Amino acid sequence: MTSSATAPFENWESEVRGYCRAFPTVFASASGARQVDEDGKSYIDFFAGAGVLNFGHNNPKMKRAMIDFLEADGIAHSLDTYTTTKRDFITRFREVILEPRGMDHRMQFTGPTGTNAVEAALKLARLATGRREVVAFSHGFHGMTLGALAATANEAFRQWAGVPLRDVVRLPFETAPGGKTALSDYAAALADPSSGLTPPAAFLVESVQAEGGVNVASADWLHAVQDLARETGALFIIDDIQAGCGRTGSYFSFDGYGLDPDVITLAKGLGGYGTPIAMNLNKPAVDAHWSPGAHTGTFRGQGLSMVAGTVALDYFTDSTLMDAVAEHGETMRARLASIAAAHPDRDWEVRGKGMMQALDTGDGAFAKAVQSACFDAGLLVGPCGSGGRVLKLIPPLTIPADDLAAGLDILEGAITEVAR
Repeated sequence: MTSSATAPFENWESEVRGYCRAFPTVFASASGARQVDEDGKSYIDFFAGAGVLNFGHNNPKMKRAMIDFLEADGIAHSLDTYTTTKRDFITRFREVILEPRGMDHRMQFTGPTGTNAVEAALKLARLATGRREVVAFSHGFHGMTLGALAATANEAFRQWAGVPLRDVVRLPFETAPGGKTALSDYAAALADPSSGLTPPAAFLVESVQAEGGVNVASADWLHAVQDLARETGALFIIDDIQAGCGRTGSYFSFDGYGLDPDVITLAKGLGGYGTPIAMNLNKPAVDAHWSPGAHTGTFRGQGLSMVAGTVALDYFTDSTLMDAVAEHGETMRARLASIAAAHPDRDWEVRGKGMMQALDTGDGAFAKAVQSACFDAGLLVGPCGSGGRVLKLIPPLTIPADDLAAGLDILEGAITEVAR
């Protein structure tokens, strides 16, 4: 890649740009699970737009539907006015996702990013309960705007806020030190009239902490969080922005757990194609606390995203894709386990669920070096977790088996090279 190719970005784009520093090339096209740069080099994508591209780059069925929509002069921007496109999405989402689960949640379209979905959920929780503090968990990631950032644990992100990040009680996640007893200890403190603690407005939790290092909560622990929320009159909010929309082998990452969240935040894969959309699912009794216009956003009515998102729901009308996710996920887990076993002195840990699998190397510098070696060899992968020490694999759910195998080969070679 010549310096002249990246000069416009380096000379005129903000210093805040980040991912391009790990992937220093200029991409020109993409299809399925691959991106191609302007020099013609093809990269297997195990990053998938930070979990947005669950159904691959330029998914053909979604692309066709979007082209038809544009050619028919469909309503591309609608605020929250009624459109045929939104009606199709709402009707299809209720039919495919909500009704089979016996859910009657209302759909609230927020601004087009996950962080705005979280902001709306926190605002609603405080409105519904009349309380301010929210319980969030260590290693959690919920967004970069101030309310969501207050709930985010990562100090590297928090330090840029410039103002105090308040009104959050931080408890250890189940897999973190102290996580096994933190809920009972907190409950006991709330019950003590001299503890100085007051009940929170909500408990905000990811059932799989994606950016936090792919930490997977058990059903029992999540039930304990939900039970404590009920006991204290707080809302139980599940942030399923990255782990949802099929990523873990079912539409919601907590499917089959018997949970009943008051609010579920969704974004990323919701729009299917990579175009922006975010939506909260609110229980009707909770949603009733909103007044018209109490939470707005110019880009709530993203026509293209709803068109593609409606097509994406076709993947969940039978078990074909989720069966493939289970199979591919096991392939990924087994390969990572084999890699870890080949380096017993490193004490690496493999963890994940479905097609979100990870290798915790315990060393951020090592993981970054592996990411660089993977890029050079034609694989896009992104570290996460404390100090960036966890190599997280989140390829498109629709990735062909040969691309998955080739990507895992590149990853293993890069790890072997850097470990040497």
